[in-house]
Amino acid sequence: MHIENTTQLNQRHDRSDLVRLANNSMVEHGLEPEFPESVAQELASITALAKKTDPTIQDLTSLLWCSIDNNDSLDLDQLTVAEFDADGAIKMRVAVADVDALVKKDSLLDLHARRNTTSVYTSGRIFPMLPPLLSTDLTSLNQGVDRLAIVTEMSFKADGTLSGSTVYRAVVHSKAKLAYDLVSAWIEDPKQLPESIAAVPGLEEQLRAQDKLAQQLRTRRHLSGALRFETFQPRAIFENGKVVEIVQQVQNRARQLIEEMMIMTNSCNALFLTNHGVVSLRRMVRSPERWERIVEFAKTFGTSLPDAADSAALASFLIERHKADPLRFPDLSMVIIKLMGGGEYVAGSPGGEPLGHFGLAVQNYTHSTAPNRRYPDLITSRQIKAVLAGLPSPYSDADIGSIALHCTKQAAAARKVERQLRKSEAVLLLETQIGQSFDAIVTGSADRGVWVRIITPPVEGKLDEGAESLKVGDTLRVTLVSTNFERGFIDFRVANEFNQ
Repeated sequence: MHIENTTQLNQRHDRSDLVRLANNSMVEHGLEPEFPESVAQELASITALAKKTDPTIQDLTSLLWCSIDNNDSLDLDQLTVAEFDADGAIKMRVAVADVDALVKKDSLLDLHARRNTTSVYTSGRIFPMLPPLLSTDLTSLNQGVDRLAIVTEMSFKADGTLSGSTVYRAVVHSKAKLAYDLVSAWIEDPKQLPESIAAVPGLEEQLRAQDKLAQQLRTRRHLSGALRFETFQPRAIFENGKVVEIVQQVQNRARQLIEEMMIMTNSCNALFLTNHGVVSLRRMVRSPERWERIVEFAKTFGTSLPDAADSAALASFLIERHKADPLRFPDLSMVIIKLMGGGEYVAGSPGGEPLGHFGLAVQNYTHSTAPNRRYPDLITSRQIKAVLAGLPSPYSDADIGSIALHCTKQAAAARKVERQLRKSEAVLLLETQIGQSFDAIVTGSADRGVWVRIITPPVEGKLDEGAESLKVGDTLRVTLVSTNFERGFIDFRVANEFNQ
């Protein structure tokens, strides 16, 4: 086979090409890459932070609030803090940025946010839902500053059972901006205490309590049928505008801590709105329509699943496969996720049929913890504030229904943009390695072809030749034969006999 780079021979793309591609992809998928001039003008009129004006807003600035996020995250939406008793009971508070305090309903800023409905994150550039002056400054829960927030307070028994929750407004003050990887390394090895934790007296004990609770909640969800996945989440590392490495994001203890707290907060906020008779946005993952195909897939591993969709049985299968073959588990996860189908936003009516999230094993689940970067969360925060003020919902039932459809559509578009850019950033790394061979795993097989993931770097591509009789999970040696930067195509052929 003639081996060549089908983009342009001997050409090396860089980050500026990703920026151009990201801009074009946003437009192609019906998203606005830039803020209109009218939005910039309205933004210029916001010259100060939102202040406490309501006497019911509590002052919680003395608590040991902290954020845990990615190393480079600037749009900080939530803080956590815990109070714990000697008997093991714990009061958990999650503070979410009060973005509505500055971004008013139907303002030009709000209408633009409603257009895209989400921030879009690519390695070329970030397309924030709200201008950075707001999302990374005036409405971000940054370290060392007072900010208005909506606080969800949850009480747990010593075994992690939720005993009650409430929601209220407060002023909060972050004592530390922490990063997932450093916190997780310290949780696993107490000797690796980051300076950012050591500098705040009491924060170490505070985080240990939060981690213990998170692991209890995680165990309880899995026993209830929550699905354990390890998705393929590569991240490009740049030096001087060039991709020098692609690494896999690890699901560690600190990420699990925040994930569990956000799941509980979203569930409690959904319950809060339901109990107050409010029709609200819910995030739903239905029972898989292609359950039969999931059953067939499980049989290839010698596992029999029930004929009817059963999250507990599927959860057990996933746990077994993770223990048996951790190397291939991310690829198996992706197969199941694709067969389950994507999530969607729907209107949840009090007294209506419970709307479940099949993957999380929870009922009546909303999105409420990221209003700087997700529009449904901003909607939810406005509804919560209306309830707290004794006012009717700022949105009609029909409004919620139409917003749900629009947000589902735009969230899918954003994922397409991010996926396309991940493929093209992989081309940036591999386009100079045509003809080289790599160890790989078969990740997908269909009428349209066979896909493989090379182990190092963790990049997926299509197998052009030698795909006969291959099945998902097979290992083989492949040779890179072509790349196409604009389309994100990476093509391989079998280099030698594969192993089963």
